[in-house]
Amino acid sequence: MSKWLPSLNSLRAFEVTARHKSYRKAAEELGVTTAAVQQLVEKLELTIGEKLFTGRGTNLKITQIGDIGFEELSISFKQIERTVNRLKSKKNNKSLVISSDPSFASAWLVPKLNNFKKINPNIDVLIDSSTNLVDLDKDAVDLAIRFGVTEYKNNEIVHKLYDEYSCAYCSPALIKNLSKPINIFEIKKFPLLRWDLSLFEWSVNTKKCMDWKTWLQELKFSDFSKLTYGPIFNDYNLALQCAIAGQGFILGSKPILKDLLKKKLLIDPFDITVKTNLRYDLVMTEKSLDKPQVKKFIEWIKKEKEISDN
Repeated sequence: MSKWLPSLNSLRAFEVTARHKSYRKAAEELGVTTAAVQQLVEKLELTIGEKLFTGRGTNLKITQIGDIGFEELSISFKQIERTVNRLKSKKNNKSLVISSDPSFASAWLVPKLNNFKKINPNIDVLIDSSTNLVDLDKDAVDLAIRFGVTEYKNNEIVHKLYDEYSCAYCSPALIKNLSKPINIFEIKKFPLLRWDLSLFEWSVNTKKCMDWKTWLQELKFSDFSKLTYGPIFNDYNLALQCAIAGQGFILGSKPILKDLLKKKLLIDPFDITVKTNLRYDLVMTEKSLDKPQVKKFIEWIKKEKEISDN
């Protein structure tokens, strides 16, 4: 079987190119030349007998076959990353492996993580930012930060971090000279950025919470034919950066994006908050609580939350 399987380098080159929609950006991430990335992708295309991309440069587009492969390979490389993290954690008993919801990781946890490292310099922190629900009993994960999960195992210890309140955010550059809240019906004048939640198969409620139509229906908005939609992102952080760059509105968590509002990178021009039935939880097992680094992280994140809330 191994004789006909494509090389791991070819698969990796394709996955990174598809994620960035650019050979150049893929080359930057992989640390090779653009020509090398193109050659690897072309070898993969020859192996499977199908074109994976059409066009060149800024017009590079993934084909239907390529899109199928990209989705599967993204999951596979995430699994490889988790496996490597697991091997590292076995070698270093002072490591701390955290599985986190992508939106929480990018907007709240990672920007504050240096504070934890300053007081715990000997603890190596590994962040697995994924929509997948890891098994805390089987996977090499010490803690999980989960969003929208309503059912937990009996042996899982759960601490609530935040109830979820969602708002429509944009860059101050998108609506200049804002002196007072504007009517929600003005939203149809702007692009609506979307987060691909197809991997959230385990949570129907999470999909609804981050869906523009559902959110607007809560506000009695019904003129959906007039809405303009922007790009769809499978990475929440990319959607967030797109909003900060002034390219449209994003649905976001009021407690999680609070710091970005303080820094005036985002604004809520409608001054409207929708309460959901979802929340962010910190989850662990009794076994993981035996590790000193887990206890230190729990103590730290609780204190950091208090600081952020003020």
